Amino acid sequence: MKNAIVFGGAGFIGTHLLRSLAASGAYGRLVSVDMAPPADPVEGVDYRSHDIRKPIPDSIGGPDSTGGDFAEAYNLAAVHRTPGHEPHEYYETNVGGAIEVCDFARRTGIPAILFTSSIAVYGPGEDLKSETTPPTPTSDYGRSKLLAERVHREWQASDAARRLVVARPAVIFGKGENGNFTRLAGALRKGVFVYPGRKDTIKSCGYVGELVDTMAFTMGRDEPSILYNFCYPHAYTIEEICQSFERVAQLPKPRGLIPQGLMNGAALPFEVLDKVGLRNSINRERIAKLVLSTRVEPGYLNASGYRFGTDLDEAIRRWKADNVGDALV
Repeated sequence: MKNAIVFGGAGFIGTHLLRSLAASGAYGRLVSVDMAPPADPVEGVDYRSHDIRKPIPDSIGGPDSTGGDFAEAYNLAAVHRTPGHEPHEYYETNVGGAIEVCDFARRTGIPAILFTSSIAVYGPGEDLKSETTPPTPTSDYGRSKLLAERVHREWQASDAARRLVVARPAVIFGKGENGNFTRLAGALRKGVFVYPGRKDTIKSCGYVGELVDTMAFTMGRDEPSILYNFCYPHAYTIEEICQSFERVAQLPKPRGLIPQGLMNGAALPFEVLDKVGLRNSINRERIAKLVLSTRVEPGYLNASGYRFGTDLDEAIRRWKADNVGDALV
């Protein structure tokens, strides 16, 4: 049996990944490294507290272990909410953390790493993005993720025996997400959601359980370096997403549509309040994210024969069955 270490294992995706690794029966030891305590601990996982912006000790897996015990490392740790952080925070954690993780793997002989990047490296836009599309990030988050990809690629390229998988997920949802889809479901349930600016904005997305399945699929392939986008093959619009919530979770329909100009005007007072210390998440940058499409295709997965086990309806059905919270029950 092999051992694995997951950086960022206490978070949303990390928890689902560790639960899947544990259920597979293929791992003797699973170690999670994270600054935060796990909100939903996975039985049998050894949770370790560490800030990956700082050098990672070889003995992070326990007092009698070394990094050489691990056959695989997963680097999920990141500062990701945007807007929400100062520019330097994205680089300190996302790039600095990548340097420390790769240095740890280099020192201790870990042969395989999976790194979760983001479709933010492409930047928003109506055009379809594939893995061959040149990255043009427009945010500090996207730029920091692209730099972190390069750090991992340098690690892999320096030794022919090393393997690297870089995943670029779109919007991910499921139990424990507490992000875009959870807020959308909550607003629909309360009957207060209105389409922001347009109904045909494309939001490429995917279920967290499906993402974890693609991680197992790509880590199991005999290729030294893999780059793949993760989202459903169908380019779901915000209207189709709302219709799926209505169909599967019996949530109310949106209440209508508000033009973007009106939304921007309404956001200005909240931006002023935020600047004087009354923190809130309402601003024009966040509104722009709602209106701009993120249209991505999972080209590598499609070409490699990966078979999706869910679509949007089935994913919401599974999420609802998990009893994730008031938004869906």
